[in-house]
Amino acid sequence: MAHSGISVLLEGSNFSRLMGGLWTSVWIAVVSLLIGLVLGTVLGLLRTMKNRLIRFVLWLYLEFFRIVPTIVLLFLVYYILPRQFKIDLPATWMAVLAFALWVAAEFSDIVRGALESVPKHQRESGLALGLSSCQLFRYVLLPQAFQLELPVTINLATRVIKTTSLLMTISIMDVINVGQQIIEANNQTHPTGVFWVYGLIFILYFVVDYPLSLWAKRLTAKQNY
Repeated sequence: MAHSGISVLLEGSNFSRLMGGLWTSVWIAVVSLLIGLVLGTVLGLLRTMKNRLIRFVLWLYLEFFRIVPTIVLLFLVYYILPRQFKIDLPATWMAVLAFALWVAAEFSDIVRGALESVPKHQRESGLALGLSSCQLFRYVLLPQAFQLELPVTINLATRVIKTTSLLMTISIMDVINVGQQIIEANNQTHPTGVFWVYGLIFILYFVVDYPLSLWAKRLTAKQNY
C-alpha cells in the first residue's frame, strides 16, 4: 500500500491540496459568472435596441470572444494588460476578468435571443397597458426571457467550470496545477500515481458539473413538454 498508486492521494496534505485547488477553480468560475451575467444582461438589452452602431459594436465584441481561444484570452489579460495599462492584480483576479468578459459576451447573445423570442403580442399588450419601455422590460420581457435562457445559461456555467482547467497556464494553483505538482513530486516512488491523481480530478469535475448538466436537461425537457 505504501507505494501503490492510490496512496499518493493519501500521503501528507496531497488530498487537501487537491481540494484547495478545486476550490480555487470553483470560486474563480462562480465570481466570473456573477460578473459576466450582470454585464451580459445589460449588453443583451442593448443588443435589442434599434441603434445600428451599438448593435454592430456589441456584435464585434461577441465575435471577438467567440473567435479568440480562451487560452489566448488568458495570456492577453495576464501578460499584456499589466504591461500596457500598469494593472497590478493577482493572477486569480486577472483570470476572473478574462472569464467575466467571455461570459458577458456569450450571455449577451443568450439574452438577446431570449428577448426576441418573447411573443410579439406580449410586447403589444404591455404597451397597451401604458407600461414604459423600462417597465416593459422589467415586468414583461425579462421574466419570460429568464425562463427561456435558464437552461442555456446553466450549460454556459458548466463550460466555464471546465475551462478553468486552463488556469494552470498562467501559474494559478488550480486543481490541475496542484495535481501536476503532486505527480511530478511522486513520480519515482509512485509511477502509477498519475492515473489516480487525474482520475480523482476527473471525478471532482464530474461531481461539480454533472448536476448542473442534469438540471439544464430537465429544464429543457419541461420547456419542450
